[in-house]
Amino acid sequence: MTISQLKAYEGNCIIEKGEQFSYADLVQKIEDYQNKLSSEIEKGDVICIKSDYSFKSIASFLALMELPCIIVPIVPTTDSEMKSKLKASLVNKIISFNNEEIQIETITETLELPKNYSEITDKNQSGLVLFSSGTTGEPKVMVHNLTELAESFAQPKKTRNLNFLLFLMFDHIGGINTLLNCLNNGSAITLPENRNPEYILDLIQTQKVQILPTSPTFLNLMLMNENFADYDLSSLKMITYGTERMPQTLLNKLKERIPSVKFLQTFGTSETGILRTESKSSTSLFFKIVDPDYQFKIEDGQLFLKSKTQVKGYLNHKSDQFTDEGWFATGDLVETDEDGYMKIIGRMNKVINVGGQKVLPKEVEDVINEIPDVLDSTVFARDNAITGQMVVAEVVISEESDEKGIKKLVLAKCRLELDKYKVPSKIILTNKLESTNRFKKGNKI
Repeated sequence: MTISQLKAYEGNCIIEKGEQFSYADLVQKIEDYQNKLSSEIEKGDVICIKSDYSFKSIASFLALMELPCIIVPIVPTTDSEMKSKLKASLVNKIISFNNEEIQIETITETLELPKNYSEITDKNQSGLVLFSSGTTGEPKVMVHNLTELAESFAQPKKTRNLNFLLFLMFDHIGGINTLLNCLNNGSAITLPENRNPEYILDLIQTQKVQILPTSPTFLNLMLMNENFADYDLSSLKMITYGTERMPQTLLNKLKERIPSVKFLQTFGTSETGILRTESKSSTSLFFKIVDPDYQFKIEDGQLFLKSKTQVKGYLNHKSDQFTDEGWFATGDLVETDEDGYMKIIGRMNKVINVGGQKVLPKEVEDVINEIPDVLDSTVFARDNAITGQMVVAEVVISEESDEKGIKKLVLAKCRLELDKYKVPSKIILTNKLESTNRFKKGNKI
């Protein structure tokens, strides 16, 4: 994907706050920013774009792609998180926006670049930094070769006149992948002002959004909206979902409520990028990896990936997830069927150990989620003095539900369908589906 390629595209490129920007508008803004940035950015600068997606942030991102620098998109959250990410990634300049003006703030002089960075900028290419949460609280820094990542998108034979809603964030590998894919295909991109379920439903209706990439947790929140049936979602052709495991019961509910929509499971990691996949069907959680740029293998039930554009490791952390042979251990546990499709059944670090017996949270969640009044469930481990760990289930129900009745149903169904050691020792009822600011289920302790 190149700037010259964008010049050949016509029609809408970005829709933001009801305002439409054409591909010609985007190219003009990129060129304006290039004129300003080329005189203020030095080779090897590590530059934070402090913003979520906007017309201006996308234009600055594409302008920086033409320079030998390292780009660090950060969606502002708390001051402490921002400072932590700036420090960990060695940012020396920050780009922000004041109305129409782009502002560049120098926070340190250019530092001696680590090898992960200099290997990219020495080739006059650009890099992309993404973050993953670290066990010590310090964010793990990953650097992709952005030039090579953009070039991995093959130029299409014809433009695709589709309207995507860019739901996943600017500093998320899925968001970057969607952005580059849309621009590569000449598609239109609708930018949300916020990610409130009711607002997103209204945006799909008013802007005639056709493709929605999002997470299972957000789709559940969307379904739980009491006015869901009042929105006209007839423009939607496809919903792609990833970032976490999709419950089968939720996928079935979605297909029932919006039957004309195709559902596609995506897969990828911040370390390896997003792979092209093929779902067995819109109601199946089994999928195939159909990306020629990726290799995969399954060892002891864990999925390993290898790609041409994956990171080589973390800038500030050591990890045994990267093997000497170039494989990345995803931590995802999968099972395969007779047709060669695979299904994610859990995470290695979420397996519960009850007196030496292993419990996959998915096994228990799938049973609980079949109860009609249950909106969602999360199963996790708690320490236990006798068995080491015990199974705990947090069950989301509506405010109108009978709490005592639900608890009895959960226990009875689990006792009937699960081994004794898998039955929850504690059941927590809640009326709220908790999620992170990335619309994934929050981690339970």
